[in-house]
Amino acid sequence: MFYSKELQAPLNGQHWLCASYVRLSKEDEDAGNGGKDESNSITNQKALIRDYLADHPDLELVDEFVDDGYSGVNFDRPDFKRMMEEVKNRRINCIVVKDLSRFGRNYIEAGKYLEQVFPFLGVRFIAITDDMDTGRKQSDAEQFILPFKNLFNDSYCKDISTKVRSQLAIKRKNGQYVGSFACYGYLKDPANHNKLIIDPETSGVVQQIFYWKIQGLSADRIAERLNSLGILCPMEYKRSMGMKVSTNFRTKGKAQWAPKSVLRILKNEIYVGVMTQGKMTTPSYKIRKLIEKPEEEWDRVEGTHEAIIHKDIFDVVQSLLLRDTRISPDEKQLYLFSGFLFCGDCGMNMIRSRRKYKDTVYAYYSCSGYKRKSGCNSHMISERQLYDSVLAAIKHQCNLVLDMERLLKYAQNLPDDPDSRHHFDVQLARLDEEIKRNQDMKVRLIENLNEGIISREDYQELSAIYDVRIHDSRQARLNVEAERDGLKNLPLESEWLSTFKKYHTVNELDRIMLAELIDFIEVHENKELTIHFKFADQIERVQQYLSSIPALNIRDGGNGNGKKKPSSSTGCTNTEKQ
Repeated sequence: MFYSKELQAPLNGQHWLCASYVRLSKEDEDAGNGGKDESNSITNQKALIRDYLADHPDLELVDEFVDDGYSGVNFDRPDFKRMMEEVKNRRINCIVVKDLSRFGRNYIEAGKYLEQVFPFLGVRFIAITDDMDTGRKQSDAEQFILPFKNLFNDSYCKDISTKVRSQLAIKRKNGQYVGSFACYGYLKDPANHNKLIIDPETSGVVQQIFYWKIQGLSADRIAERLNSLGILCPMEYKRSMGMKVSTNFRTKGKAQWAPKSVLRILKNEIYVGVMTQGKMTTPSYKIRKLIEKPEEEWDRVEGTHEAIIHKDIFDVVQSLLLRDTRISPDEKQLYLFSGFLFCGDCGMNMIRSRRKYKDTVYAYYSCSGYKRKSGCNSHMISERQLYDSVLAAIKHQCNLVLDMERLLKYAQNLPDDPDSRHHFDVQLARLDEEIKRNQDMKVRLIENLNEGIISREDYQELSAIYDVRIHDSRQARLNVEAERDGLKNLPLESEWLSTFKKYHTVNELDRIMLAELIDFIEVHENKELTIHFKFADQIERVQQYLSSIPALNIRDGGNGNGKKKPSSSTGCTNTEKQ
């Protein structure tokens, strides 16, 4: 039974009120043979100190202070702080530790306490196995060795930190999970804690969150719904599983779902089977402040575990997250066109309004700049007209893409036609001529230098200019050759073809379709629309290839089978007039 009492004896007396201080970090625990260092265990440290105090009647044990799982790199430890409060309140005037490394491994901080703070407060310090006791007169040799012991402990900590960082980096690059806890929706594989497996209890919640987002709910609405259904948030779920989780952000007795928690799930690639780690780091083993690393330095490995969310669904959600997140007040979810509509003149968002005529309510969109009296016109268009026009344009675009696919298959089965490659040959010949002309100019420069017409400084400056021109022309020539050779082998099963083919028979719109096919829609005066479809570059590239093949430009611009070639203007935009 330990007790506390006010310090009664003078600091230089023979009776000492002692604090037993023990510490063990995870690094220390794993440093010993077989993964455990028994000599440094909390139990053995306590026993060693108690035996020592029992042999010294002048040392009275007042209390024991334990920091289990805390690094010795700094002194920001809860029980160490509590012990120092007892020292300042003059309830303790002697601190006993197993050895200096248990006290701390920071050379500068440990030296400050031993050489300045403790002498000033009149505190006796005993490190048993290091045979250090400031209550007795220290020899010159002991005073000389003490800083080196602290330095050795500091170096040991640095070495351990370097090894741990290196091991974690290797695991991250190999796609092994190194987090303390598995992400919500997953569990650590009992047979391999560096591998994730799907948690049947929470994976369905993750899928529901993505489904609600696609339906148009905002992160706030999703969090509210999860809380109303009594679904435990990630932190409370971990606690229910018996995991020790702590945080500084909880403000209530029981943590709840918050919009930030929902957004973290919606943006996390881990749910499509991609392990992304190493986003944060610390400046050194002594500084625990987290610093965000550039994205190119993250460790990203695909296919490391089973996906909960399909990649197509994940991509759609990322697109929707970039859209306008205003919620319709009556339905508590996003409108169909929220985040997609912009004024064709001023570029501002189009806003939805409603107007009642007799017993019918009509919805329409108008320029937000006009509403704010910025000088723009209303660009008003009814929601029904907008819906019908966008649906018709998507059908038209899907049909054109399917026609392009058929033409592409037909063209790639044709034998090589010299005429279809003629424009590439023209470009290559022009670039060859450009390269030769600049090489000739360099030769003339050398002649002018030798004849004293130009100075060496002028020669070096002009020669560098011609070198740049030659380099650029050669690079352009490589690009043209790659274009010429690559067009013949364009993939027929590509992402953009599959996306448009999926909606070939569509008869109604939803936000998933808009997010997959459309970048944005511009609304002009007179109810004209410009629809900017995705994959415009890929479509334009195929159109250029098809237009270069003479066999596809016969019989009224058809493809050899009487089918009209798609217009190049439909690759990125489509205009519908009401």
